[in-house]
Amino acid sequence: MRLGDHARRVAARKRIDLIKNQLGERGPVWWTDGAPDLNQHLAKNTPYAQWFAELGVQQHEKV
Repeated sequence: MRLGDHARRVAARKRIDLIKNQLGERGPVWWTDGAPDLNQHLAKNTPYAQWFAELGVQQHEKV
């Protein structure tokens, strides 16, 4: 995208937001069991911390 093409950038971001909402990545949670939404949380800061630590993944490795 060209520098200074603000209108196209805004339109593209709106399309991306719409698609992410449709995929369930944004907006209200789609599950109904009362589990918390842990999206955008590091595994080490969630109830999955111990499980993740036991995987033995080094900090610089990508999972």
